[in-house]
Amino acid sequence: MADKSVVRNQAYQKKGISIRERHNERENETYYNADIETDRKDLNVYFKQSEGSYAKTFDAMIADGTISVKGLKKDGTAKVFDEFVFDVNTEYFYRNGGYEYAKSFFEEAYRHAVEEIGGEQYILSAVMHADERNKALSEELGRDVYHYHLHVVYLPVVDKEVYFQKSHKNPELAGKLKEVIKQVSHSKKWPRYRTEKGWVNSYSLLQDRFHEHMIEAGFIGFERGERGSTAEHLSAEEYKAQKEKERAATYTAVVEQKQEAAAALDVAIEGKEKTAAKLDAQAEKKRERLDKLDETITVKAKAAATVAEIEAMGKPALIGSSFTVTADDMKTLKTLAKKSVTADDKVTDMRRRLTTAENERNELRTELDREKKSRPSLMQNLTWFDKFMAALKRAPKRLMAVIEDILREPPERQEQQHSTSELKRSNDMEH
Repeated sequence: MADKSVVRNQAYQKKGISIRERHNERENETYYNADIETDRKDLNVYFKQSEGSYAKTFDAMIADGTISVKGLKKDGTAKVFDEFVFDVNTEYFYRNGGYEYAKSFFEEAYRHAVEEIGGEQYILSAVMHADERNKALSEELGRDVYHYHLHVVYLPVVDKEVYFQKSHKNPELAGKLKEVIKQVSHSKKWPRYRTEKGWVNSYSLLQDRFHEHMIEAGFIGFERGERGSTAEHLSAEEYKAQKEKERAATYTAVVEQKQEAAAALDVAIEGKEKTAAKLDAQAEKKRERLDKLDETITVKAKAAATVAEIEAMGKPALIGSSFTVTADDMKTLKTLAKKSVTADDKVTDMRRRLTTAENERNELRTELDREKKSRPSLMQNLTWFDKFMAALKRAPKRLMAVIEDILREPPERQEQQHSTSELKRSNDMEH
């Protein structure tokens, strides 16, 4: 699943902002969100902190003329507070450095929020929460993992042009611009736009701008949230509830996948055990063939000649350092040479095949040994291989020396052949 950035915006009436304020500023003693760990609230990072309550700060800004509520309904139903929640899924921060990376990421997100809002003076509070544990991911990874996100509470201010009435008593002023006020208006701050493709919500454009800003600032590895996603319009709490359901569903799917994988592993191990036994039998047959080849295709045995006999062939010439060889000796030498090449090729080929078979068997045994650690009950028939691997780790040189000694021609045959050739040579010299 790709990492995705999301910006959510929620509007509040003045009488309803206190609930959000207590949540954002961690003023409650208890929270219905059980994943909030109050002993970690000191790790929350403020990029701007309200000096008083949100409502009192709002009233003070009206009093000093920073903002205006002209044109708003007087019954208190007007939405005068907005809140951004900047977010990327937990795994993104977990993979990129956790808490420290999240601080730098949301510091840049705050700079973008100032641009979107139109000035830092309209921001009441901006805090990165680092005290909300991601339950699903923590259980999956076996360690505490926290979901980092940024809350920015601000006043949706737009420039409103105020004109003199056309019936003004001064003709020179009638219908002309009187002043530009900073009007609080959620609907004007986030209107819908009509394009060639139809109506576009301002939130959708906000998503684009946030993603582009963060990419240009060097924060990469995530995608823009899906267009038309309801996440663009959900409140912070609704969004979190939705994400928890998604994480729970993902966690359940992972558990089911692991169970299916375990069953498949059982089948695979059983198949590999059969394959290993088959390879053992093939390697044994090739070893037997090699032993027979050592016994039957040997230059010394087939030609009834030894190194000593070959060295005895040829007589020094009367003049110079050359040797003369009889026709019979030359014929014997040629026969020996041809058979030696043929025998060597066959022995070499058989040794190569045996080595290939043993390597394939050892690779499979190594893989089975690794799987045995996770599934020891399925590996009871492979204890002999464990002993072999233990011997290889403890004394590799000694074990290889034993193997090479077994593959060489038996010493007793060499002694017997040597004695036979010596006796034949003595008889020839007597004659």
